[in-house]
Amino acid sequence: MGVSCPERLVLEHVTSRWGVLILIALLERSYRFSELRRAVGGVSEKMLTQTLQTLERDGFVHRDAKPVIPPRVDYSLTALGREAAEQVGGLARWTARRMGEVQEARERYDSVRASSQ
Repeated sequence: MGVSCPERLVLEHVTSRWGVLILIALLERSYRFSELRRAVGGVSEKMLTQTLQTLERDGFVHRDAKPVIPPRVDYSLTALGREAAEQVGGLARWTARRMGEVQEARERYDSVRASSQ
């Protein structure tokens, strides 16, 4: 994958900090904007909006705006989005399983660095 490859840009969208969390959350069910913001946690309205628009443009997220008062907008995964979410979900599960080993490696690294200074 070269620097200007379109695949690289899509990969960045899917694996971005908020992209991963949004895709994983939407695997559970569809969400309204405020519900999704709470489910993801820590994301600003602006960043959630931008990430949802990017994921929608890439064909991963479906935005369903219902013409009611007050307006109701639901976000869900498309078939392509579900497939991408399952892939990043697998990586998230692997990370959770291996976190102990990662923490041990960090501690070893920090210990060696501290003793050499």
